Amino acid sequence: MSTKLRILSLLEKQQGDSISGQTLADSLGLSRTSIWKGIKTLQKEGYIIEAVTNKGYRLSTKSDVISAETIQPFLLPGLQDFSIQTFKTIDSTNTEARRLSSKDSIKQGIVLSEEQTKGRGRLGKSFYSPSQTGIYMSFYLKPNLNMSDATLVTTATAVAVCFAIEKLTAKKPQIKWVNDIYLGDTKICGILTEAVSDFESGKVETLIVGIGLNVKEPSAGFPSELDTIAGFLTSSAENGAFDRNLLIAEIANQFYTIYQTIEERSFLEEYKKRCFVLGKKITFKERNDQFEAVPIDIDSHGGLVVQMANGHQRTLSYGEIIMKKPIE
Repeated sequence: MSTKLRILSLLEKQQGDSISGQTLADSLGLSRTSIWKGIKTLQKEGYIIEAVTNKGYRLSTKSDVISAETIQPFLLPGLQDFSIQTFKTIDSTNTEARRLSSKDSIKQGIVLSEEQTKGRGRLGKSFYSPSQTGIYMSFYLKPNLNMSDATLVTTATAVAVCFAIEKLTAKKPQIKWVNDIYLGDTKICGILTEAVSDFESGKVETLIVGIGLNVKEPSAGFPSELDTIAGFLTSSAENGAFDRNLLIAEIANQFYTIYQTIEERSFLEEYKKRCFVLGKKITFKERNDQFEAVPIDIDSHGGLVVQMANGHQRTLSYGEIIMKKPIE
């Protein structure tokens, strides 16, 4: 571990409290000069480290930089062997996860970035990913799943994100089938799952699961096309005390727990509880035609069971649905 990360590790253990430069030096077997240089490097990277006269250095509780070293201690034992790669900026965490997984046929891991320049959503859409306001993370996994079971991963991830938010906040997120997390009337999170499969065996070789979660309101606001659609998890009053690293670890833990027994499908009941489209009027497109329907259930593969206007039932396995606004 580098000098700066060793310093960071000690400061994080004391977060909010001061620790003298001499104590840092003695604990790490370094010179005071090395400690000073390490502190300066961390400050340049965005960590809020305050120098308190006669007390030493203190990592501010407002410091909010995504750090693998901060996340690791909060992860479940089964995730301790996962590689965690963090970036200041990247094209797409899903794209990087695919690059990393192609280099190693066994290794699994998590990719995180403070910013995405080409964040991707479903159906070819982009995902707005400004710096230091969200969580942009992707798992790359080597599952032993059939393609039919792999389709459950998106719904499982949605439940995991909801569980994590509910555990760390008083918020009650809901799910819009199939991959969007909402708070109230605005979308705060999207999920993009991609698979590399072996067509002969019917097995999934690599699974990439991307999560984009708006934690804070961007300083410049959202682009005009997203202004009435996009929302965020925390208010400005909460931002100073909210720890993105802890939420990342909790999302990873909740996902990993569900993923271990995904074929049992027990999480689907939790998905249904939070799926706010059930019983509401929707429209969806198929080729060039548009249909109206009412969702009535989630099937065992995560598909949306709908009742058509003619009374017949069918199941939607992919695509996008639009909620119909009631006539006032």
